[in-house]
Amino acid sequence: MIGLSQKLKLRQGQTQSLVMTPQLSQSIKLLAMSNIELDAFIDEQLEKNPFLERAENGADDRRSDVPESTSSNEREPLSALSLELDVSAQTLADNLGTSLENVFPDEQDYRNDRTSVGNEDKSASVSGGLAISSASSSDDWDIAERATTAPSLHDHLHEQLSLMRCELKVRFFVQTMIEFVDDGGYLQLDLLALTERLDSTEEVANTAIDLLQSMDPCGVGARDLRECLTLQLRERGRFDPAMASLIDNLPLLARRDYAALAKLSGLDASDMRAAVLEIQALDPKPGTAFSSQATQHVAPDAEVREASDGSWIVELNSETLPRVLVNETYLTRVDRDCAKGARPTEAHEFVQQCAADANWLTRSLDQRANTILKVCKSIVSRQDAFLIHGIDHLRPMTLKQVAEDISMHESSVSRATSNKYLMTPRGLFEMKYFFTTALGATEGDDGSGHSAEAVRAQIRTLIDAETARTVLSDDAIVEALRGRGVDIARRTVAKYRDAMAIPSSVQRRREKRAIEQAG
Repeated sequence: MIGLSQKLKLRQGQTQSLVMTPQLSQSIKLLAMSNIELDAFIDEQLEKNPFLERAENGADDRRSDVPESTSSNEREPLSALSLELDVSAQTLADNLGTSLENVFPDEQDYRNDRTSVGNEDKSASVSGGLAISSASSSDDWDIAERATTAPSLHDHLHEQLSLMRCELKVRFFVQTMIEFVDDGGYLQLDLLALTERLDSTEEVANTAIDLLQSMDPCGVGARDLRECLTLQLRERGRFDPAMASLIDNLPLLARRDYAALAKLSGLDASDMRAAVLEIQALDPKPGTAFSSQATQHVAPDAEVREASDGSWIVELNSETLPRVLVNETYLTRVDRDCAKGARPTEAHEFVQQCAADANWLTRSLDQRANTILKVCKSIVSRQDAFLIHGIDHLRPMTLKQVAEDISMHESSVSRATSNKYLMTPRGLFEMKYFFTTALGATEGDDGSGHSAEAVRAQIRTLIDAETARTVLSDDAIVEALRGRGVDIARRTVAKYRDAMAIPSSVQRRREKRAIEQAG
C-alpha cells in the first residue's frame, strides 16, 4: 500500500483583474443617460449630498462662499445633527409659523407671509445646520407645483356620468364599463359576460353602452375601429349609406382599392375622394387626447456649425450640460466642526464619504462631457460630405471606427451616443442615426460603399417622382440604383420599402390612377 502525503503550501503571485466598483458602475450609467435622465439624477444627488450645488453661469469650478440657500450666519456643528433628524411638531410650528396640518400656505397665509417676511428671521436652524427659510415657503412657492394634473380619460368619463340622469342600475353598469376602457378609448370587454356577472338584463346593457358612447370624446366606448368611425360620422351627421359602405369595407380602403369601393358605394371619382378625405380626418384613437404622459422636448447635446474658414466647430450644449460644484468652504467648516461634536468619528466618516462622492460626481460629469465631445468630433470628421451636400452623401460608419478614432471601447461609444442628439446645419439628428451599415458599390464606383440610410433616401426619391404611368417595380428600382453605383438586391429594396411604409408598385399604381381620375 502506497501512502500519499498531502501538504498545504502558500504561494505569492500577481494577477490583474477588473473590479467593477459601485462608482465605476455609476460612471458607466452616467455616460448612457440622456440629458433629461441626467438632470433628474443630479437633483437626487443634490438632495443627498450637502456639499454639492449647481454651478451658475460664470461660476468658478470651486466655490468658496456659503450656498445661497443657506443662512449667512455661522452654521451649527454637524455633531449637533448627529445624523439624526429629530424635529418636533412644536419646533416646526415655532420656526415656520404654521402647524404640520397646514404645511402649504393658503391664500390668506400667503399674503401674510409676504408682508411679514422682512420682520421675521428668514432662516431658522433646525437640528443644527439644516436651515429652513420662512421666505422660501412664500417667495419661492411655485403655484405650478401645486396645480393639479390633467384628468385622465377615466376621470373625464366618470365626471360626465355624474352629471347624467339615469337609473341606478344603468349608472352602476356604466361605471363598471368605464374601467374597461383602454387608453385609446376602446371598450375591451365582452358585454354579454359583464351582463351575466352583474346579474343584469340585455336592456340595461344596451342602455349603458349607448350612454357610454354618447360621452366625450366622440367615439369613446367603441369596440372596434368600424364602430369608432361610425360614432364620429353619426355625430357629424355624415353617416349615409354611401359612407356606411366605405366603413364596412375598411380593408379595401386600407389597400386604396378605390375602383372596388366605387362599385360598392356608387360614388363617382370626386365624391369618392371627398369621402376618403373625410374618413381620414376622423380620430381612430379618441382616448389618446387624455394621455397622462408629458411631452418631452428633445434638446441637442452638442452642436456643429461651420466656421469662417470652412471647417466645422463642434461644441457641447451648455444648457443641457449640468455643472455640479463642491462647496469647499462649507466642507472645510463642517469637517472642522465635526471634531468638536459628541461623536466625532461617526460624523467625520459621514463628511468624508459625502466629500468623496461629491468629488467623484464632478469628475464623472467632466469625463462624460469630454467623451461625448470626442465622439461628436469623430462623427463630424467622417460625415463632412453629409453636412455639406445632404443625406445622399451620408457615409457608412460603425462604432468600431469611431472607437478607434478616440481610443475607446465600442461599448463606450455606444453609451455616449445612446439618447444623445446632435444639432447640424441639416437639422437635429440622433447620434445613432449616423451609424449605418454599408452596401456594396458597383464596378466603376469609388469602392467606399454606400450608407443604408442614404440608399433608403434614394428609394424614396425615386418613388416620389413616379406618376401613374411610370410606377417603378422593385426590379426597376434595383436597376436605377445600380445606375447610381449602388449594388443592391431586390429583396433588400423590398425590405427597405416595407420599413418606410411604402406600398407595392401595384398599390401605388392603383392609388395614383384614382387620384388622377379624381383630379
